[in-house]
Amino acid sequence: MTPVLPTGCIVALLGAESTGKTELARALVQRMNERGIHATFVGEYLREWCEREGRTPRADEQQAIAEEQTRRIDAAAALGVAVADTTAVMTAVYSELLFADTTLYPDALAAQQRCAITLLTALDLPWVADEMRDGPHVREPVDAMVRRALASAGVAYTVVHGSGSERLASAWRAIQSVADRGGLSRDGGRDAVAPDRDAATTGEGWTWSCDKCSDPECEHRLFTDLLARRE
Repeated sequence: MTPVLPTGCIVALLGAESTGKTELARALVQRMNERGIHATFVGEYLREWCEREGRTPRADEQQAIAEEQTRRIDAAAALGVAVADTTAVMTAVYSELLFADTTLYPDALAAQQRCAITLLTALDLPWVADEMRDGPHVREPVDAMVRRALASAGVAYTVVHGSGSERLASAWRAIQSVADRGGLSRDGGRDAVAPDRDAATTGEGWTWSCDKCSDPECEHRLFTDLLARRE
């Protein structure tokens, strides 16, 4: 089935490094366009900035990067459906991780609350190094920080798993589920822009990766067991 996604709808992908955000975002845009939904891919401005400047940003440059990421997402959403490779929340998370600066969270989370659907990419893909990535050791801390930030703002999200077509199918089911429940308003946001915090943290009315919790360690054990059964 094809979900009904109104103009102004933002599908946001969050997640640690090397968890497939870019590939999944592009795949979602392709599928939406093939099914008659006008969707635009919004890439990660931080990566563009680093490639252009030939360095990583200083602490005082982070806010402008976060603001530009949000501006680009909003501009794409004005034309149809925006599928964002990342949002200002990730800039806020890295500002906290690298500079102990938490000042970017309020604006970043306010923007995140305008997203119709937030997808969090799980840690089940193998690490792929590139010159702009910090290393596999930061994936679990970043994952935990993203979850904590979303929970603090009452932003509901779905964790997507699998590789390739499995990951795409997981994300598509999450999008279809929200659309089927009538959870999208005409301006593209959720009907409840700021969901009840308890519902966001317990998973009521939303799809978690685990029936009992959203603990990344629990997910890690889940996939360890799955891999062991395949061997």
